[in-house]
Amino acid sequence: MSDEQVIERYKKGGEWGLLVSVDCHDCDPAKIRSKEVISQFVIDLCEYIDMNRFGDPIVVRFGKDPRVQGYSLVQLIETSCISGHFAEDTDRAYIDVFSCKEFGPKKVAEFVAKYFGAKNYEYSISFRN
Repeated sequence: MSDEQVIERYKKGGEWGLLVSVDCHDCDPAKIRSKEVISQFVIDLCEYIDMNRFGDPIVVRFGKDPRVQGYSLVQLIETSCISGHFAEDTDRAYIDVFSCKEFGPKKVAEFVAKYFGAKNYEYSISFRN
């Protein structure tokens, strides 16, 4: 579905919320290991898709097991939240944008992939009712 089709379905279908999950592979290792880059990313994303942030981003690095070690991100927005997990072991980024305000999922996926220098990515869309 194109972004226009997704937004049309969202508006006409009486959906409560829209979720896009973006999986980025082979990201720039320096970017996904930087608290500053991750924090600025979510600020820039919110501006790009016209979402109003509620408070500052929460970005914390943890994980005892190297397989799951890396930063996690939560940004509250007036219409729900944006979350992310950055797997240092595999140089992957997993970003979810959930909002009851419409937005373009492909636009988000392309922005995320470009921001973190992903060599490839995929995304899925869910309508929440």
